[in-house]
Amino acid sequence: MNPTSSTVVSPRPARWWQREPVRSVRRWVEPFAQPARFLRAVWELPRFMREYHRYRKLAGDTMRPTARDLQPVFGQRGSHEIDHHYIYLNAWAARRVLARRPAEHIDVGSQLSFTSVLSASLPVRVVEFRPVPLNLAGIRFVEGSILALPFASGSLPSVSCLHVIEHIGLARYGDPLDPAGTMKAARELARVLAPGGELLVGLPVGRARVCFNAHRIHDSTQVLALFPELRLVEYSGVDDAGRFEENRPLAQLDGCEYACGFFRFTK
Repeated sequence: MNPTSSTVVSPRPARWWQREPVRSVRRWVEPFAQPARFLRAVWELPRFMREYHRYRKLAGDTMRPTARDLQPVFGQRGSHEIDHHYIYLNAWAARRVLARRPAEHIDVGSQLSFTSVLSASLPVRVVEFRPVPLNLAGIRFVEGSILALPFASGSLPSVSCLHVIEHIGLARYGDPLDPAGTMKAARELARVLAPGGELLVGLPVGRARVCFNAHRIHDSTQVLALFPELRLVEYSGVDDAGRFEENRPLAQLDGCEYACGFFRFTK
């Protein structure tokens, strides 16, 4: 039924796990639920309780927090929690795209934080394996597979695929098992790239291996072999310590355990 101006549409009732007091319990349980964070949460809990009671005294009757609405957040004092791979990779790729200013940029499966921010500067079309419930000006989503991209061969002058191809064929995101998944994805990216266009690819580099079902890690020689039709223009990246450098020597990160290589190719 299509609602008219006189139709009152009732909001959908919240699911049981979205209601209070279940949400209140979840806010307390989540900081302790992960083993890596449990000890930190236990260590910081006494401080949290002291500061909560002190804040209540300071607030008086102005926005005084209640026990029902407490939402403890632990482990964020003193330093930022940074994923060096994604922070540097997304910034690096955005700068390369904006330097060229294509009429439209095509991205395949990268972080939505990258493509949504990039779309504020130029039109972006994103190919996603799963539906994306976003509605933003400047960005369009196309459901499709990286193994069969919905574009003609040699038709795209500006393409990115960041921290994606290492997952293909490992079923991590519901895709079919395929030991050749990364190689097939690379071939599709190269196929759709236009002559003179640029392809930005980011993926884990270092000691070559398969970490099933999280990702594959390649050394630099293997990555170049994935794109035999393309020419490498730039190789930058982040090492195991989170240090970012532009224009690294090609094999510099091959001895790492889990580094990230940023490859800029042209055809």
